[in-house]
Amino acid sequence: MSDSTDRVTASGTVHWIGAGLSTGSGLARLYETAERVRLWHRTEERAAQALDRLGLTGRAEPRAYTLTALAAELAPGDVVVSMLPAPEHAAILAVCVREGAHFACSSYVSDAVLEQVPGAAKAGLVVLTEAGLDPGLDHLFAHSLVARAREAIGAGTPASYRFTSYCGGIPAVPNDFRYRFSWAPAGVLNALRSPARYIEDGAQTTVDRPWEATRPHVLDGERFEVYPNRDSVPFVEQYELPATWQARSFVRGTLRLDGWLRAWDAVFEELKAGDDARIVALAQELAARHPTTDADRDRVVLAVSLEVRGEGERSWSGSYLLDLVGDAQESAMARCVSRPLALGIRHILDGTLPAGLDRAAETAARSQQWLDELAHEGLEFTLRTAP
Repeated sequence: MSDSTDRVTASGTVHWIGAGLSTGSGLARLYETAERVRLWHRTEERAAQALDRLGLTGRAEPRAYTLTALAAELAPGDVVVSMLPAPEHAAILAVCVREGAHFACSSYVSDAVLEQVPGAAKAGLVVLTEAGLDPGLDHLFAHSLVARAREAIGAGTPASYRFTSYCGGIPAVPNDFRYRFSWAPAGVLNALRSPARYIEDGAQTTVDRPWEATRPHVLDGERFEVYPNRDSVPFVEQYELPATWQARSFVRGTLRLDGWLRAWDAVFEELKAGDDARIVALAQELAARHPTTDADRDRVVLAVSLEVRGEGERSWSGSYLLDLVGDAQESAMARCVSRPLALGIRHILDGTLPAGLDRAAETAARSQQWLDELAHEGLEFTLRTAP
């Protein structure tokens, strides 16, 4: 990673691409530090409608997005924010590197993006990733908990620990299906078709069908259902858990309403068949049957916990809980994704992020700083610790 003195100075212009379900009040927060904001969407009319919905008419410039049109308007030091699907990030980043613009997104780092990081770093450009809800806030919570546990127990002290991180976008008012589709329905189903790797009873475990590992999870007396997803194991190192501590369990996964497993039984039977064409059709059918409408309110629950047991009676536990319900102005999902991302963009603009790859929660110190800033801005979450 390059030193921050080598980075291209931010111009003050932000290009925000995409105005879908995850674009919320974070966009408005950018006006505190950005000199100019352009919102790129499918058409200029759609972009203008999104600005009106966010109360930003006349404050941001609507644009019709194509990669060629974006490239024509980029200047050195501009910041490009991609809210498009992750497979499109690499092409946008390539244009940023060519034109000398910084890049930011809320998605996981893909191999295609990672390949371009050395070129971006050499050019003095910031590549900010994993700066949304999940990934994003979950990383911030995890780094904060690990840092507190290290201080309480001692990084060099032999210990065992249990770590869980569960996140879910769920209906604020439960329906019979225990879910409403608020993002790409095919993505929801295909995520369930991807194997999950995690640590359980001290050993790495892989489950081909994540829903088959669903278990109850109680938060503040309310019962939910949770299951592992993706590959949790690399995050042991990313969260800087000491090598002297042994993982009894380490799971990152998805949270759903109680009763979800039973309500989705027929869906799981179709997922087992593995017919790609049928899954695409099923996704469309389910989204039409259980959509999130303007009358619905969504709810986001993110629960991260760490329990460490050292030698003798020495132990420490801590947990973060974020539980937000959307309102008429903004969905909970849009708030939780766009606020951390906007904070990261502001740190690109003020020059405090170094050139090269920057995940939102690169260090424990930065995580605590960002959590303090987000809390000051009104993003509500609670921390509980016990010696």
